[in-house]
This record gives sequence, C-alpha cells and structure tokens, in this order.
Amino acid sequence: MRFRIDLKIFLFMILFYFTQQIEVYAMIMFFAIIHELGHLFVGLLLGLKPDKMEIMPYGVTISFKFLPKDYNTKIKKGNQLAVKKIFVALAGPMTNFIIILIMSQIHIGIAFFNTTTIMYANLLLMVFNLLPVYPLDGGRVMKGVLHIVFGKQKAEKYNNRISFITLMAITFIASIVIYRVENIAIFLIVLVLWGIFIREDRRYERRNKIYNLVQKSIEIK
Repeated sequence: MRFRIDLKIFLFMILFYFTQQIEVYAMIMFFAIIHELGHLFVGLLLGLKPDKMEIMPYGVTISFKFLPKDYNTKIKKGNQLAVKKIFVALAGPMTNFIIILIMSQIHIGIAFFNTTTIMYANLLLMVFNLLPVYPLDGGRVMKGVLHIVFGKQKAEKYNNRISFITLMAITFIASIVIYRVENIAIFLIVLVLWGIFIREDRRYERRNKIYNLVQKSIEIK
C-alpha cells in the first residue's frame, strides 16, 4: 500500500497553533485516523484491497484498488461494486457515531482529553464527512445510490451538480457564521471543501470529454 503526506498539513498546524486551536485540530486528526480505520476494516471485510493512504490537512484517506472484473456483476441498474462502496463510505461516520455513543456512557476528565471534547471532535468529523460533496463520505454514498438508480454516467453528472449546490449553500451559511464568531477554522473548512470540489470537478470534466469522444466515435461508425 502506497503512503503520502500532503505538506499543507503543516500550514494548517501553524494556523491552528497561532489561533490557539491546536488541541482541537490534534484531537480531530487523531479521530480522523480512527474514522479511516473504520473504512479500512469494512473494506477488508468486503474483500477490497487497500491501495493508498494519504494524510491530508483535513484528515486521513484510504483508497482501495478496483479491478475491471469488479464492475461486471450487475444489481438492478448498478453493480455489486457500487453497493460495496456505499458500505465502505458509511463505515467511517458510523465509527464516529459509535465513539459518541460510548463516550456518552462514560466519563473521561484528563486535561484536554475529556468526554465532551471527544464527543465534539467525533460529531464534527461525522457531520463533515456526511456532507453530500464528493469525495467526502456523504458524496460517495450519494454517488453509489445514483449509480444504482441511473447508471455511472448520469450518476457522475448529478453528483457533480449536487456537490456544487451544497457547497454554495455551505459557503453562504459559513460566511454569516464567520462574521459573527470570527473563527478561522470555519474559513479553512470551507476553503478545503472548495479545493476538494475543484479537483474532482476537473477530473469529472476530463472523464466526460473522453466519454463524449467515445460516443461520437461510436455514432460515426
């Protein structure tokens, strides 16, 4: 399995340090690793092979390797792989939810590492990752469901549009919140989300161009 560290994580650490929120950031990054282990565990249970692990400014991501043969088993209008991806995507937020449930039944009061902070960090991770913005977990679930209902090409198109609309709404709400509470963390989260969307939008446009070229080639023949 390949391993990569996004160097922007050090910039985030510096920003959170000078805004006196480094403890919150460290806590979130710690449970982001636990969150990702949930994805890994379910992926392995479903027979998927881990391909790459990346440490990003907003957490840790693990991607799986998929073979062409994995796309061939049909279930309704989707396929078996789409269903597996949905379960893997849900595993991370469910891991955070289980931690919240456990913490609600016990009490930890060791300095910054206390029950309330742990629950808060996991709630943030769960809500953030369930946003319907690809490639966050919520976006992956949405794409998998759309794939099963409409097929791969339309799923990518609809998923891209919903991600954009969601981000516009988040940006509007975040602008009001930032103005009132003056919290740089909210600004960074919105900035990261737009960075993620722009990167995936470019990939979608490239795939769409290739698809259109193939379709035109088929029509000419």
